[in-house]
Amino acid sequence: MITFITGKKGSGKTKKLIDRANEAVKNSKGNVIVIEKGLRLTYDVDHAARLIDIEAYGIKGADALLGFISGICAGNYDVTDVFVDSTLKIMGPDLEALVPFAEKVNALSSLADVKFTFLISADHSEIPEAAQKFIQEV
Repeated sequence: MITFITGKKGSGKTKKLIDRANEAVKNSKGNVIVIEKGLRLTYDVDHAARLIDIEAYGIKGADALLGFISGICAGNYDVTDVFVDSTLKIMGPDLEALVPFAEKVNALSSLADVKFTFLISADHSEIPEAAQKFIQEV
């Protein structure tokens, strides 16, 4: 399963991610991964979640992000949930790139049995129609 949490800056997306990540830690029988750009969530996300600063790995672009999360899933079969903050800052601002990215991540989700949640700093109406089925607005 893949979910996009959308909304403009200041709409509460990060708070929702923190709440969902902490809830996943409580309910998961595996590992919860939180990918962020910088180390802003260190004190907000439960210490049992694995926080990853994407900047430390030089990941930029949709294909690089897909490869990174694929590697996480391939390297650890116990991953149950992956949360990605600042998705467009990692992928780039091209909203059309969300469509092929979402399709590939959705396939990975089925293959690896992992739930993915991505924060997208854009209004629901700005998301391409083919990717709107993954949206959950704040």
